[in-house]
Amino acid sequence: MDAKTGTDGKTGTLKIGNKNYELPQYEGTVGPDVVDISRLYDEAGLFTYDPGFTSTASCESKITFIDGDEGILLYRGYPIEQLAEHGDFLETCYLLLYGELPTVAEKLDFDRTVTRHTMIHEQMARFYQGFRRDAHPMAVMVGCVGALSSFYHDSADIGDPRQRMIASFRLIAKMPTIAAMAYKYTIGQPFMYPKNDLAYASNFLRMCFGVPCEDYEVNPVLARAMDRIFILHADHEQNASTSTVRLAGSSAANPFACIAAGIACLWGPAHGGANEAALKMLVEIGKPERIPEYVRRAKDKNDPFRLMGFGHRVYRNYDPRAKIMQTTCHKVLAETGAKDDLFEVALELERIALHDEYFIEKQLYPNIDFYSGITLKAMGFPTTMFTVLFALARTVGWIAQWKEMIEDPSQKIGRPRQLYTGATYRDYIPIDRRM
Repeated sequence: MDAKTGTDGKTGTLKIGNKNYELPQYEGTVGPDVVDISRLYDEAGLFTYDPGFTSTASCESKITFIDGDEGILLYRGYPIEQLAEHGDFLETCYLLLYGELPTVAEKLDFDRTVTRHTMIHEQMARFYQGFRRDAHPMAVMVGCVGALSSFYHDSADIGDPRQRMIASFRLIAKMPTIAAMAYKYTIGQPFMYPKNDLAYASNFLRMCFGVPCEDYEVNPVLARAMDRIFILHADHEQNASTSTVRLAGSSAANPFACIAAGIACLWGPAHGGANEAALKMLVEIGKPERIPEYVRRAKDKNDPFRLMGFGHRVYRNYDPRAKIMQTTCHKVLAETGAKDDLFEVALELERIALHDEYFIEKQLYPNIDFYSGITLKAMGFPTTMFTVLFALARTVGWIAQWKEMIEDPSQKIGRPRQLYTGATYRDYIPIDRRM
Protein backbone atom coordinates (compact mmCIF):
# COMPACT_ATOMS: atom_id res chain seq x y z
CA MET A 1 0.00 0.00 0.00
CA ASP A 2 1.10 3.57 -0.68
CA ALA A 3 1.48 5.03 2.81
CA LYS A 4 0.73 8.51 1.52
CA THR A 5 -2.35 8.05 -0.62
CA GLY A 6 -4.04 5.33 1.40
CA THR A 7 -4.96 3.33 -1.70
CA ASP A 8 -6.54 0.57 0.38
CA GLY A 9 -9.37 2.95 1.27
CA LYS A 10 -8.98 2.57 5.04
CA THR A 11 -10.72 5.23 7.10
CA GLY A 12 -11.26 5.99 10.74
CA THR A 13 -14.48 7.40 12.19
CA LEU A 14 -14.38 10.24 14.69
CA LYS A 15 -17.63 11.04 16.49
CA ILE A 16 -18.01 14.58 17.81
CA GLY A 17 -21.39 15.36 19.30
CA ASN A 18 -23.98 13.84 16.97
CA LYS A 19 -21.78 13.91 13.87
CA ASN A 20 -19.39 11.33 12.49
CA TYR A 21 -16.35 12.32 10.48
CA GLU A 22 -14.62 9.87 8.17
CA LEU A 23 -10.85 10.41 8.33
CA PRO A 24 -8.34 8.72 5.99
CA GLN A 25 -6.12 6.20 7.74
CA TYR A 26 -2.63 5.38 6.44
CA GLU A 27 -0.20 2.68 7.41
CA GLY A 28 3.57 2.75 7.11
CA THR A 29 5.88 -0.17 6.45
CA VAL A 30 6.29 -0.60 10.23
CA GLY A 31 5.01 1.28 13.25
CA PRO A 32 1.59 2.67 14.19
CA ASP A 33 -0.99 3.67 11.58
CA VAL A 34 -1.85 7.35 11.33
CA VAL A 35 -5.15 9.20 10.95
CA ASP A 36 -5.16 12.15 8.57
CA ILE A 37 -6.83 15.07 10.38
CA SER A 38 -5.73 17.73 7.87
CA ARG A 39 -9.37 18.48 6.88
CA LEU A 40 -10.84 18.24 10.39
CA TYR A 41 -10.99 22.01 10.85
CA ASP A 42 -12.71 22.54 7.50
CA GLU A 43 -15.29 19.87 8.21
CA ALA A 44 -15.80 20.14 11.99
CA GLY A 45 -14.38 23.55 12.90
CA LEU A 46 -12.02 21.93 15.41
CA PHE A 47 -8.29 21.67 15.91
CA THR A 48 -6.58 18.77 17.67
CA TYR A 49 -4.67 19.51 20.88
CA ASP A 50 -1.35 17.71 21.32
CA PRO A 51 1.24 19.59 23.44
CA GLY A 52 4.73 18.58 22.41
CA PHE A 53 3.30 16.80 19.33
CA THR A 54 3.81 13.47 21.11
CA SER A 55 0.94 11.81 19.20
CA THR A 56 1.24 13.72 15.95
CA ALA A 57 3.03 12.58 12.78
CA SER A 58 4.28 15.79 11.19
CA CYS A 59 5.62 14.17 8.03
CA GLU A 60 6.13 10.99 6.04
CA SER A 61 9.75 9.79 6.20
CA LYS A 62 11.85 6.87 4.98
CA ILE A 63 14.98 7.69 6.97
CA THR A 64 14.84 6.48 10.58
CA PHE A 65 12.51 4.20 12.51
CA ILE A 66 12.29 3.82 16.29
CA ASP A 67 10.31 1.22 18.19
CA GLY A 68 10.54 2.57 21.71
CA ASP A 69 8.73 -0.36 23.30
CA GLU A 70 11.14 -2.92 21.84
CA GLY A 71 14.27 -0.75 21.98
CA ILE A 72 14.86 -0.77 18.21
CA LEU A 73 16.59 1.93 16.15
CA LEU A 74 16.93 1.53 12.37
CA TYR A 75 18.67 3.78 9.85
CA ARG A 76 17.04 3.11 6.46
CA GLY A 77 16.08 -0.32 7.82
CA TYR A 78 19.53 -1.26 9.15
CA PRO A 79 19.86 -1.89 12.93
CA ILE A 80 22.06 0.64 14.69
CA GLU A 81 23.97 -2.24 16.32
CA GLN A 82 25.12 -3.58 12.95
CA LEU A 83 26.07 -0.18 11.55
CA ALA A 84 28.10 0.71 14.66
CA GLU A 85 29.83 -2.67 14.72
CA HIS A 86 30.67 -3.12 11.04
CA GLY A 87 30.52 0.28 9.35
CA ASP A 88 32.02 3.74 9.68
CA PHE A 89 30.47 7.17 9.99
CA LEU A 90 30.84 8.27 6.37
CA GLU A 91 29.20 5.04 5.24
CA THR A 92 26.33 5.90 7.57
CA CYS A 93 26.22 9.41 6.08
CA TYR A 94 25.92 7.93 2.60
CA LEU A 95 23.16 5.60 3.79
CA LEU A 96 21.14 8.39 5.39
CA LEU A 97 21.51 10.67 2.37
CA TYR A 98 20.95 8.17 -0.45
CA GLY A 99 18.93 5.40 1.18
CA GLU A 100 21.29 2.52 0.43
CA LEU A 101 24.70 1.37 1.60
CA PRO A 102 27.44 2.34 -0.88
CA THR A 103 29.43 0.04 -3.10
CA VAL A 104 33.23 0.12 -2.80
CA ALA A 105 33.47 2.63 -5.66
CA GLU A 106 30.65 4.79 -4.29
CA LYS A 107 32.21 4.80 -0.83
CA LEU A 108 35.63 5.87 -2.17
CA ASP A 109 34.08 8.66 -4.22
CA PHE A 110 31.91 9.82 -1.30
CA ASP A 111 34.85 9.86 1.14
CA ARG A 112 36.99 11.75 -1.36
CA THR A 113 34.30 14.37 -1.98
CA VAL A 114 33.74 14.98 1.74
CA THR A 115 37.48 15.23 2.35
CA ARG A 116 37.86 17.87 -0.37
CA HIS A 117 35.33 20.09 1.38
CA THR A 118 36.78 20.01 4.91
CA MET A 119 38.51 23.41 4.76
CA ILE A 120 36.50 26.54 5.53
CA HIS A 121 36.93 29.99 4.02
CA GLU A 122 39.94 31.66 5.63
CA GLN A 123 37.92 34.78 6.44
CA MET A 124 35.78 32.69 8.77
CA ALA A 125 38.72 32.43 11.18
CA ARG A 126 38.09 36.10 12.00
CA PHE A 127 34.57 35.29 13.14
CA TYR A 128 35.93 33.45 16.14
CA GLN A 129 37.79 36.53 17.30
CA GLY A 130 34.46 38.31 17.66
CA PHE A 131 33.44 35.96 20.50
CA ARG A 132 34.61 36.32 24.08
CA ARG A 133 37.38 33.89 24.88
CA ASP A 134 35.09 32.14 27.39
CA ALA A 135 32.14 31.88 24.99
CA HIS A 136 30.31 28.57 25.07
CA PRO A 137 31.33 26.52 22.00
CA MET A 138 27.67 25.99 21.10
CA ALA A 139 27.19 29.75 20.82
CA VAL A 140 30.14 29.81 18.45
CA MET A 141 28.68 26.92 16.45
CA VAL A 142 25.30 28.61 16.00
CA GLY A 143 26.94 31.80 14.75
CA CYS A 144 29.53 30.23 12.48
CA VAL A 145 27.27 27.65 10.85
CA GLY A 146 24.65 30.31 10.13
CA ALA A 147 27.41 32.47 8.66
CA LEU A 148 28.28 29.79 6.09
CA SER A 149 25.38 31.10 3.99
CA SER A 150 27.28 34.35 3.47
CA PHE A 151 30.22 32.48 1.92
CA TYR A 152 28.61 29.78 -0.19
CA HIS A 153 26.00 31.47 -2.37
CA ASP A 154 26.49 28.81 -5.04
CA SER A 155 24.75 26.18 -2.89
CA ALA A 156 21.91 28.15 -1.32
CA ASP A 157 19.27 27.64 -4.02
CA ILE A 158 17.11 24.95 -2.46
CA GLY A 159 15.21 24.46 -5.71
CA ASP A 160 18.31 23.13 -7.45
CA PRO A 161 19.02 19.43 -6.61
CA ARG A 162 22.71 19.84 -7.44
CA GLN A 163 23.06 22.83 -5.10
CA ARG A 164 21.22 20.94 -2.36
CA MET A 165 23.73 18.11 -2.63
CA ILE A 166 26.73 20.48 -2.67
CA ALA A 167 25.41 22.15 0.49
CA SER A 168 24.98 18.71 2.05
CA PHE A 169 28.57 17.76 1.36
CA ARG A 170 29.83 21.10 2.65
CA LEU A 171 27.97 20.84 5.93
CA ILE A 172 29.06 17.25 6.63
CA ALA A 173 32.66 18.06 5.72
CA LYS A 174 33.06 21.44 7.40
CA MET A 175 31.28 20.74 10.66
CA PRO A 176 34.29 18.95 12.25
CA THR A 177 36.55 21.85 11.24
CA ILE A 178 34.17 24.44 12.67
CA ALA A 179 33.71 22.41 15.88
CA ALA A 180 37.43 21.86 16.37
CA MET A 181 38.11 25.56 15.82
CA ALA A 182 35.47 26.41 18.43
CA TYR A 183 37.28 24.15 20.89
CA LYS A 184 40.72 25.54 20.07
CA TYR A 185 39.46 29.09 20.45
CA THR A 186 38.08 28.47 23.94
CA ILE A 187 41.40 27.01 25.17
CA GLY A 188 43.58 29.61 23.45
CA GLN A 189 45.42 27.30 21.06
CA PRO A 190 46.03 27.92 17.33
CA PHE A 191 43.64 26.40 14.83
CA MET A 192 44.69 23.17 13.14
CA TYR A 193 43.86 22.78 9.47
CA PRO A 194 42.31 19.49 8.30
CA LYS A 195 44.64 16.82 6.92
CA ASN A 196 43.26 15.08 3.86
CA ASP A 197 45.06 11.77 4.34
CA LEU A 198 43.22 11.09 7.60
CA ALA A 199 39.81 9.50 8.05
CA TYR A 200 36.88 11.62 9.23
CA ALA A 201 37.07 10.89 12.98
CA SER A 202 40.89 10.82 13.03
CA ASN A 203 41.02 14.17 11.30
CA PHE A 204 38.66 15.64 13.87
CA LEU A 205 40.70 14.35 16.83
CA ARG A 206 43.87 15.78 15.32
CA MET A 207 42.23 19.19 14.78
CA CYS A 208 41.08 19.16 18.42
CA PHE A 209 44.16 17.84 20.20
CA GLY A 210 47.06 18.40 17.83
CA VAL A 211 49.34 21.47 17.94
CA PRO A 212 51.52 22.97 15.18
CA CYS A 213 54.77 22.49 17.10
CA GLU A 214 54.69 18.68 17.06
CA ASP A 215 53.21 15.78 15.15
CA TYR A 216 49.98 14.28 16.39
CA GLU A 217 49.64 10.52 16.26
CA VAL A 218 46.03 9.39 16.11
CA ASN A 219 45.15 6.63 18.57
CA PRO A 220 43.16 4.06 16.53
CA VAL A 221 41.08 2.96 19.54
CA LEU A 222 40.00 6.53 20.27
CA ALA A 223 39.42 7.23 16.59
CA ARG A 224 37.17 4.17 16.33
CA ALA A 225 35.32 5.22 19.48
CA MET A 226 34.81 8.72 18.08
CA ASP A 227 33.54 7.30 14.79
CA ARG A 228 31.12 5.02 16.62
CA ILE A 229 29.83 7.89 18.75
CA PHE A 230 29.14 9.81 15.54
CA ILE A 231 27.19 6.86 14.12
CA LEU A 232 25.07 6.51 17.27
CA HIS A 233 24.10 10.20 17.14
CA ALA A 234 23.64 10.54 13.38
CA ASP A 235 19.84 10.61 13.39
CA HIS A 236 16.94 9.93 15.73
CA GLU A 237 13.73 10.48 13.82
CA GLN A 238 11.55 13.55 14.47
CA ASN A 239 13.11 14.84 17.69
CA ALA A 240 13.05 18.50 18.74
CA SER A 241 16.10 19.67 16.77
CA THR A 242 15.19 17.68 13.64
CA SER A 243 11.67 19.07 13.76
CA THR A 244 13.21 22.54 14.12
CA VAL A 245 15.32 21.98 10.99
CA ARG A 246 12.27 20.79 9.07
CA LEU A 247 10.15 23.71 10.30
CA ALA A 248 12.83 26.24 9.36
CA GLY A 249 13.27 24.51 6.00
CA SER A 250 9.54 24.64 5.30
CA SER A 251 9.86 28.41 4.93
CA ALA A 252 12.45 27.86 2.15
CA ALA A 253 15.29 29.13 4.34
CA ASN A 254 18.78 28.25 3.09
CA PRO A 255 20.27 24.96 4.39
CA PHE A 256 22.96 26.64 6.49
CA ALA A 257 20.37 28.69 8.38
CA CYS A 258 18.24 25.56 8.91
CA ILE A 259 21.14 23.60 10.41
CA ALA A 260 22.07 26.57 12.62
CA ALA A 261 18.48 26.51 13.90
CA GLY A 262 18.87 22.81 14.67
CA ILE A 263 22.07 23.48 16.59
CA ALA A 264 20.35 26.19 18.64
CA CYS A 265 17.56 23.77 19.56
CA LEU A 266 20.01 20.98 20.37
CA TRP A 267 21.78 23.29 22.83
CA GLY A 268 18.88 22.96 25.27
CA PRO A 269 19.73 20.90 28.37
CA ALA A 270 16.59 18.81 27.88
CA HIS A 271 17.87 17.72 24.46
CA GLY A 272 21.55 17.75 23.50
CA GLY A 273 22.79 18.80 26.92
CA ALA A 274 21.52 15.67 28.66
CA ASN A 275 24.89 13.89 28.59
CA GLU A 276 26.52 16.83 30.34
CA ALA A 277 23.76 16.74 32.97
CA ALA A 278 24.28 12.99 33.46
CA LEU A 279 28.02 13.49 34.01
CA LYS A 280 27.38 16.25 36.54
CA MET A 281 25.01 13.91 38.39
CA LEU A 282 27.69 11.19 38.58
CA VAL A 283 30.16 13.77 39.87
CA GLU A 284 27.65 14.80 42.53
CA ILE A 285 27.18 11.17 43.65
CA GLY A 286 30.95 10.72 43.67
CA LYS A 287 31.30 7.21 45.12
CA PRO A 288 29.42 3.91 44.66
CA GLU A 289 28.60 3.72 48.35
CA ARG A 290 26.59 6.95 48.08
CA ILE A 291 24.30 5.56 45.37
CA PRO A 292 21.57 4.21 47.73
CA GLU A 293 21.15 7.70 49.17
CA TYR A 294 20.63 9.22 45.72
CA VAL A 295 18.34 6.42 44.58
CA ARG A 296 16.21 7.09 47.65
CA ARG A 297 16.17 10.80 46.81
CA ALA A 298 15.19 10.05 43.19
CA LYS A 299 12.15 8.15 44.45
CA ASP A 300 11.10 11.00 46.74
CA LYS A 301 8.58 13.23 44.93
CA ASN A 302 9.40 16.08 47.29
CA ASP A 303 13.13 15.95 46.56
CA PRO A 304 14.24 18.02 43.52
CA PHE A 305 17.02 15.54 42.69
CA ARG A 306 16.50 13.48 39.54
CA LEU A 307 18.58 10.69 38.07
CA MET A 308 19.87 11.95 34.72
CA GLY A 309 20.62 9.57 31.86
CA PHE A 310 17.68 7.29 32.67
CA GLY A 311 14.50 7.02 30.67
CA HIS A 312 13.74 8.54 27.29
CA ARG A 313 10.92 10.42 25.59
CA VAL A 314 10.60 7.61 23.03
CA TYR A 315 12.21 4.46 24.46
CA ARG A 316 10.24 2.39 26.96
CA ASN A 317 12.97 -0.23 26.88
CA TYR A 318 16.77 -0.23 27.02
CA ASP A 319 18.10 2.38 24.58
CA PRO A 320 19.98 0.24 21.99
CA ARG A 321 22.59 2.99 21.65
CA ALA A 322 23.34 2.79 25.39
CA LYS A 323 24.53 -0.81 25.11
CA ILE A 324 26.98 0.11 22.34
CA MET A 325 28.11 3.20 24.24
CA GLN A 326 28.76 1.15 27.37
CA THR A 327 31.08 -1.17 25.41
CA THR A 328 32.78 1.80 23.77
CA CYS A 329 33.26 3.41 27.17
CA HIS A 330 34.99 0.26 28.46
CA LYS A 331 37.40 0.29 25.52
CA VAL A 332 38.23 3.99 25.86
CA LEU A 333 38.89 3.74 29.59
CA ALA A 334 41.07 0.66 29.09
CA GLU A 335 43.04 2.40 26.34
CA THR A 336 43.57 5.67 28.21
CA GLY A 337 44.28 3.92 31.49
CA ALA A 338 41.96 6.34 33.21
CA LYS A 339 41.04 5.30 36.73
CA ASP A 340 37.62 6.82 36.61
CA ASP A 341 35.51 6.48 39.72
CA LEU A 342 32.60 7.90 37.75
CA PHE A 343 32.45 4.81 35.56
CA GLU A 344 32.31 2.61 38.66
CA VAL A 345 29.47 4.78 39.93
CA ALA A 346 27.74 4.46 36.57
CA LEU A 347 28.03 0.67 36.47
CA GLU A 348 26.73 0.25 40.00
CA LEU A 349 23.93 2.75 39.44
CA GLU A 350 22.92 0.90 36.28
CA ARG A 351 22.97 -2.45 38.11
CA ILE A 352 20.76 -1.15 40.90
CA ALA A 353 18.34 0.59 38.55
CA LEU A 354 17.88 -2.47 36.34
CA HIS A 355 16.89 -4.59 39.34
CA ASP A 356 14.89 -2.04 41.31
CA GLU A 357 11.10 -2.39 41.08
CA TYR A 358 10.66 1.39 41.06
CA PHE A 359 12.77 1.85 37.93
CA ILE A 360 11.39 -1.26 36.24
CA GLU A 361 7.81 -0.17 36.82
CA LYS A 362 8.49 3.31 35.46
CA GLN A 363 10.60 1.89 32.59
CA LEU A 364 13.59 4.04 33.50
CA TYR A 365 16.41 2.31 31.61
CA PRO A 366 19.84 3.88 30.99
CA ASN A 367 19.96 5.89 27.77
CA ILE A 368 22.89 6.91 25.56
CA ASP A 369 23.60 10.05 27.61
CA PHE A 370 24.34 7.93 30.67
CA TYR A 371 27.63 6.67 29.21
CA SER A 372 28.55 9.17 26.51
CA GLY A 373 29.62 11.86 28.97
CA ILE A 374 32.08 9.55 30.75
CA THR A 375 33.45 8.37 27.41
CA LEU A 376 34.01 11.87 26.04
CA LYS A 377 35.56 12.98 29.31
CA ALA A 378 38.04 10.09 29.13
CA MET A 379 38.91 11.11 25.57
CA GLY A 380 39.89 14.57 26.78
CA PHE A 381 36.85 16.68 25.90
CA PRO A 382 35.51 19.22 28.42
CA THR A 383 31.80 19.12 29.20
CA THR A 384 31.16 22.27 27.13
CA MET A 385 32.11 20.29 24.00
CA PHE A 386 29.72 17.38 24.57
CA THR A 387 26.77 19.01 22.81
CA VAL A 388 29.06 20.28 20.05
CA LEU A 389 30.04 16.70 19.24
CA PHE A 390 26.36 15.77 19.25
CA ALA A 391 25.66 18.56 16.74
CA LEU A 392 28.57 17.48 14.56
CA ALA A 393 27.24 13.92 14.35
CA ARG A 394 23.58 14.90 13.97
CA THR A 395 24.32 17.23 11.04
CA VAL A 396 23.95 14.44 8.50
CA GLY A 397 20.60 13.42 9.97
CA TRP A 398 19.38 17.00 9.84
CA ILE A 399 20.50 17.31 6.23
CA ALA A 400 18.85 14.04 5.20
CA GLN A 401 15.61 15.08 6.89
CA TRP A 402 15.78 18.60 5.40
CA LYS A 403 16.47 17.21 1.93
CA GLU A 404 13.60 14.72 2.22
CA MET A 405 11.27 17.51 3.31
CA ILE A 406 12.29 19.79 0.44
CA GLU A 407 11.72 16.98 -2.09
CA ASP A 408 8.30 15.99 -0.67
CA PRO A 409 5.62 17.71 -2.81
CA SER A 410 3.02 17.36 -0.03
CA GLN A 411 4.99 19.42 2.47
CA LYS A 412 3.82 22.95 3.29
CA ILE A 413 5.19 25.73 5.42
CA GLY A 414 4.85 24.70 9.05
CA ARG A 415 1.96 26.38 10.82
CA PRO A 416 0.85 24.74 14.11
CA ARG A 417 -2.41 25.99 15.60
CA GLN A 418 -3.28 26.75 19.21
CA LEU A 419 -5.87 26.59 21.95
CA TYR A 420 -6.31 30.29 22.71
CA THR A 421 -7.12 31.12 26.35
CA GLY A 422 -6.31 34.84 26.41
CA ALA A 423 -8.55 37.91 26.49
CA THR A 424 -11.40 38.21 24.01
CA TYR A 425 -12.07 41.34 21.91
CA ARG A 426 -11.75 44.62 23.80
CA ASP A 427 -11.45 48.27 22.74
CA TYR A 428 -8.37 50.39 23.20
CA ILE A 429 -8.60 52.80 26.18
CA PRO A 430 -6.61 56.08 26.04
CA ILE A 431 -3.93 56.23 28.72
CA ASP A 432 -5.51 59.14 30.62
CA ARG A 433 -8.70 57.10 31.16
CA ARG A 434 -7.02 53.92 32.45
CA MET A 435 -7.37 53.19 36.15
